[in-house]
Amino acid sequence: MLLWDLARGDSPLIVDVPHAGVHVPDAIAARLTNDARHVPDSDWHVDTLYGFARDAGVTLMTATHSRYVVDLNRDPSGAALYPGADNTELCPTRTFAGAPVYGDGEAPQQVEIDARAATFFQPYHDALAAEIERVRARHGHAIVLDGHSIRAEVPRFFAGRLPDLNLGTADGASAQASLRTLAAEIVGSDARFTHVVDGRFKGGYITRRYGQPARGVHALQLEMAEACYMDEAPPWRYDTARAAPLRALLERLVVALGEWRPG
Repeated sequence: MLLWDLARGDSPLIVDVPHAGVHVPDAIAARLTNDARHVPDSDWHVDTLYGFARDAGVTLMTATHSRYVVDLNRDPSGAALYPGADNTELCPTRTFAGAPVYGDGEAPQQVEIDARAATFFQPYHDALAAEIERVRARHGHAIVLDGHSIRAEVPRFFAGRLPDLNLGTADGASAQASLRTLAAEIVGSDARFTHVVDGRFKGGYITRRYGQPARGVHALQLEMAEACYMDEAPPWRYDTARAAPLRALLERLVVALGEWRPG
């Protein structure tokens, strides 16, 4: 199976969805706990929410493999995204609920982690970097919108309920200020959704690695509460009616980002 699906467009915008994949190779799946085999921590249906991008001239890149194989949004060096907080690893060993991902004695050791990074992580990032450079060469700038979702309540990572829409720009370092302002205005434009900018989720490895405004590459992460568009319990049903307002907001966001030009 290919490591990603790619629909290439002509817009300056690339929508990247690194955690929607659910595939786990058989040799790895055999070592997972029964609960982990259902990949509960996937960013369920985020690829569906952004599916319109294919027809909008936007490049859409979606991972096919589960984050339990390798987390494409973590620093391969092992550096924590949020020092002092509970951080997940490049090859996660606990679910978001704190339960083990692997059976006893089955968790990957460093040699295997390095091999997975070479097999799964690096090719994905090589392809993403190539798309960014293709777009930047064509337009003089590129924008990466890194799309994510998570359950509205995950005590392991944050207290209480997460805002519905969480825009992250590494505290403004990953995108030009006018782009951050534009995105924030749209994210906050629908009173049905709560929102925050650079709150608990400021952007993961992808946002921080590729967001280099001085080079003409701008990156933003949008973390969405799954309760806005789906059932948060198995079988994780996508709710078309519930998702409609969110999808409309995402369409406005994607159009605006694609039309934005650096100041």
